[in-house]
Amino acid sequence: MIRYLKKGKDAQARADDDVQVRATVESILKDVEARGDEAVREYSRKFDNWDPSSFTLSQADIEAAVKKLSARELEDIQFAQKQIRHFAQIQRDSMRDVEVETMPGVILGHKNIPVNAAGCYVPGGKYPLIASAHMSVLTAKVAGVKRIVSTAPPFQGAPHPAIVAAMHFAGADQILVLGGVQAVAAMALGTQTVGAVDMLVGPGNMFVAEAKRQLYGRVGIDLFAGPTETLVIADDTVDGEMCAVDLLGQAEHGPTSPAVLLTTSEKLAKDTMLEVERQLKILPTADIARKAWDVYGEVIVCDSDEEMLAKADELASEHVQVMTRDPDYFLRNMTNYGALFLGPRTNVSFGDKVIGTNHTLPTNKNARYTGGLWVGKFLKTCTYQKVTTDKASALVGEYCSRLCHMENFAGHGEQANIRVRRYGERAEVPWYQPVPAQA
Repeated sequence: MIRYLKKGKDAQARADDDVQVRATVESILKDVEARGDEAVREYSRKFDNWDPSSFTLSQADIEAAVKKLSARELEDIQFAQKQIRHFAQIQRDSMRDVEVETMPGVILGHKNIPVNAAGCYVPGGKYPLIASAHMSVLTAKVAGVKRIVSTAPPFQGAPHPAIVAAMHFAGADQILVLGGVQAVAAMALGTQTVGAVDMLVGPGNMFVAEAKRQLYGRVGIDLFAGPTETLVIADDTVDGEMCAVDLLGQAEHGPTSPAVLLTTSEKLAKDTMLEVERQLKILPTADIARKAWDVYGEVIVCDSDEEMLAKADELASEHVQVMTRDPDYFLRNMTNYGALFLGPRTNVSFGDKVIGTNHTLPTNKNARYTGGLWVGKFLKTCTYQKVTTDKASALVGEYCSRLCHMENFAGHGEQANIRVRRYGERAEVPWYQPVPAQA
């Protein structure tokens, strides 16, 4: 039986919070579409107190930013990018174009075609999320995207050197210092200085997420993302300190980030809650993590691994840290998650920053139907067909004509009929024997 030792804010209350964001975002999008750069500049001044002569960095600006970093900082960025590029390339290589002759004279295939232009948003207001530059720009580059625009808000009144360096090393073609809805709008809708893109990717605050939601359809997006979520699945093989660290390590993302413990040990549950309180007294980001834990944190006790599995699939969390006797049980059986982190030796932070998998992942139970950002998100799998013989065209045309007649599509049927008339006259005795329908 499932027991809640701590319960977070309910879904309806969270939905009410979302409503307040929508009107603001809609207004900004309409304004940027109407006035372009002028509107973008006004919102940048208003929200970020940022009004440079150009939002696009020059090559000299980029070089100056890179020079501000130490050799160790540059090495760390390049190490992370090496891991992420390597795994992204493996994923890309797994996606094959196909072409097959399905029956004599009929050739079908598909090609994996990159989108032509992508806009990558890198959060950088409260926390300069350097890793988001790797995850978005690098992944798009490996996928073969021809033009990549990347943007991040100013950090303490200036471009953040490490974010700029990461965007540059990852392969961005245009680097903007611009944040918020105005940045997303500029990339999606286009302005006098920013060419419109075909797709938007990258995490952001609730306003950025809502902007992507409203723009979806006019451009593609990676996924609908909300506040960071973490689920820790644990049993008595680990202790409360480890669980508390992994919960608060993600709760510090923002005051609306859910952190949930799911366990078969009531002792571990209580120990973890005490540890959370102890660590919140010393954690430098406790002011944020405390709000997230108090309002959205949950502690759930189950009777078995099977019960934890069922609850975890219901929660469909973004990050799932598994620390149990058999973590692979969840790998084998769990179906709804953004990313799994198996065993106490790994953790969500590894995935967020450096290990090689992508950290842009589904939230709000969207893991029920999508995975996270990867090279495949930047690719369109487009089919084609080619009929190379008269016999094949006439044969397929006969079947197509009859099927169109059943649907009352006269024009569709005539497309088939003209092929039957023109190519059937030159065809030999039909060679294709369909399998009789089963009674």
